[in-house]
Amino acid sequence: MAHIIDLPLELLEHILYMLDPLDVSRIAQSNRFFRKVVYLAPNYQRFWRGLYLAQPLDDPRDTVTYLGKPRLRTRSFATRSAMATETAQIDTGDVRLASSVEPSDIDWQRELQRIIRARTIVRNPQLCRKGEWKEVLEALLDLTTTLPPVPFAESDCTSRNVAWVQCLLQDGAFLDIESTMNDQDDQARHKWEEAVESGDRTQRMTERQAGRDDQRRMYDLTAEESQLLARLHTWVGLTQRDVTSPQARIASQAFVYDLRNFGPENEFGPFMLDGTMRVDWRCMWALVHAYGMMWIEMEKEETGDCSSRDADMGRSSERYSCPLSLPFCQSVIPPGTNLDTELDWAGVEGLWYIGYSFLDHREFLVLGDALDTSIFEGDDVPEMHASVSVYFRVIGIEPDPDHPTRPKINYAGEHDGRFSVVGYVKLTPDDQIRWHLAGGNSDQPVWNCEAIGLGGVRSQAGVLGVWSTVFHDAEDPVGPLWMHRDKFIVD
Repeated sequence: MAHIIDLPLELLEHILYMLDPLDVSRIAQSNRFFRKVVYLAPNYQRFWRGLYLAQPLDDPRDTVTYLGKPRLRTRSFATRSAMATETAQIDTGDVRLASSVEPSDIDWQRELQRIIRARTIVRNPQLCRKGEWKEVLEALLDLTTTLPPVPFAESDCTSRNVAWVQCLLQDGAFLDIESTMNDQDDQARHKWEEAVESGDRTQRMTERQAGRDDQRRMYDLTAEESQLLARLHTWVGLTQRDVTSPQARIASQAFVYDLRNFGPENEFGPFMLDGTMRVDWRCMWALVHAYGMMWIEMEKEETGDCSSRDADMGRSSERYSCPLSLPFCQSVIPPGTNLDTELDWAGVEGLWYIGYSFLDHREFLVLGDALDTSIFEGDDVPEMHASVSVYFRVIGIEPDPDHPTRPKINYAGEHDGRFSVVGYVKLTPDDQIRWHLAGGNSDQPVWNCEAIGLGGVRSQAGVLGVWSTVFHDAEDPVGPLWMHRDKFIVD
C-alpha cells in the first residue's frame, strides 16, 4: 500500500510549505519521518527557509534595519565549519536530502517560530506565558522595523511585512492592551463595590475577583515592555481604536501640550526624564496620536468633509492617508547609495515641510497641578496648525566615536530670508535618529525643536518631535512638530 511518505521529498516539502507553520509543527509531532524532515535533517534550515519564504513576509535577505544597514551578515568560515560539523553528526535515517547546507546568519527556524508565536499571542493574549511579553514585542518590532528599502521617495510601499503587521494589529486591540485592562479593572472594581454595598459577599464574587487579579498580573508590563509596546504602536500609527476613542485622544493631547512633561533632564524633547537621552516611546506615541488626528482633520477640511469632529472618524481614517504610519516607514535609499560612506546619511540636504500644531496654552492652565482638559472636548477645540517650507543645507560633519558610520550632521536653513534655523542630526545613546533645531528671526533664536526620525532612515514618515521656546518659562507654550522632506537631491 502506498503511503504519503513514499512521495518525493521535494513534493512533500512543497505540500508542507502550503500549510500554516502551526500545522507543520503538528504534523511533525505525529510522524517520525516528518519530524526528521522538519527538525532533524542536516539541512533543516533549508526547509525552514522555504517555509519562511512561503509566508506573506519579506525575504529578510532583502531588508535593512531602520538605520539603513543590511540585515544579512554572512557567517565566518570558522562558524560555517563548526555548523557543518555539528549537523553532520545528526542521524537522519531515510530522509533524502534535496540540497546541501546553505549557511547564512539567519536562523530561519527560530525567526519564523518567533513570528508565529507573536501572532498567536496577539490573537489571544491570555496564552502569553509569564515573562514572555518582551520576546513577543521584540519579535513584532524586528518584523516591523526591518524592511526592504525603496529607491525613491515617490515609490509605493512594497513591503510584505508592512501588510502582514497592519492586518494583524490594525484593529488596535493588542496595541491598547494596557488601557483595555485598566478599563476592565475599573468596571470590575465598580461591580465589586456595588456588591459590597448591597451585602453580596458570596464565595463566587470572591473567586471571580481573585481570577481577575491573576489575569491582571499576567498583563502587567514592566517599564521596558511598556516602552517596547509604545514603540511598536508608534511605528504602526493610528488604529481603528485610536481614531474612534475621544478620551484616548484627549489623553494624548493633554500630554504633548503639557510643558511639565519636558525639562532640562530630557532637553525639552521626547526623551526619558532620567537624563539618559533615550527615547521615551510613550511620548512619541502621544505625539503620533495628537498630530496624526489633526492631519486627518485637515485632510477632511480640504476635501469638504463637514462631518463632526468625532463622528464617523473611524470610517474617515480609511479615506484619508496619514503619513505617520507604517506604509511610509520604509527607508529611502537611492540605487548605488551606501549610507556607511555617505556623509549626509540622514538625507538632510533638501527642501523640508515643517508643520506644527499649537493652542492658546493659557486656556489649558489652571490653579494647582490639575489641567483643564475640557478644552479638548467637542467641535470647537482651540487647536491650530501652521506650516512652513525651509531648505536645509549641510554645513559640516563631525565624527561620532560611538557611531563611526553615522557621523553628526550640522545643518542650517532659512525661509524667505527672514526666518532661519540651525541644527544637527545625530544618533541617540539607544541608536535612534535625533533631530535638533533652533529657529528665529535674524540671529536671535526663539524656538527650540527636538525630534526623532519616524520609520527607517530618510523615510517619508518624516521626523516627529516637540517644539517649545528657548526660554522654557513655566507658562511657555509647547506642542507637536512634524517634518518631512519635500524634495530629495540625488546626484
